[in-house]
Amino acid sequence: MSLRPILIHPDPRLKKVCDPVTELSDDIRRLADDMLETMYDAPGVGLAAPQVGVMSRMLTMDCVKEEGAAPQPMVLINPEITWVSEETNVYEEGCLSIPEQYADVTRPAEVDVTWLGLDGNTYAERFSGLWATCVQHEIDHLNGKLFIDYLKPLKRQMITRKMQKLKREQARG
Repeated sequence: MSLRPILIHPDPRLKKVCDPVTELSDDIRRLADDMLETMYDAPGVGLAAPQVGVMSRMLTMDCVKEEGAAPQPMVLINPEITWVSEETNVYEEGCLSIPEQYADVTRPAEVDVTWLGLDGNTYAERFSGLWATCVQHEIDHLNGKLFIDYLKPLKRQMITRKMQKLKREQARG
């Protein structure tokens, strides 16, 4: 397992729709391990493959935040939202590709998702709370959408300018 560099917005790869995973290869299993390690190290609760420069429909997440609780790492391949609740939730979202920037985003409070597991089986689950927000946020990444795309243009431009400045500083460092 190894940490992978996380792409920082604006990066054109973060705005692209990802391709479905067509086979469960050793490369995909290695990517899943690397993504989980990178996500935990960041630290974050979710990470989508395009955030580490891989244009495949795969995400990792673990929304267990209670101290001492066992982690629940999940790897979702080709995830699809099949149902959304009418009820919504507002969460202050952040993103590993947009460090230290947070904003309230309104999303469905519950979602049903189907996906392929690393074992080749198809799974379906209803997510709620932070899990629902996280899975929607990560699936958005697979569709080339960022949480700042939900914000008003001025706020989005301010955050984008901060990220451009951060990238310039990192390039000089």
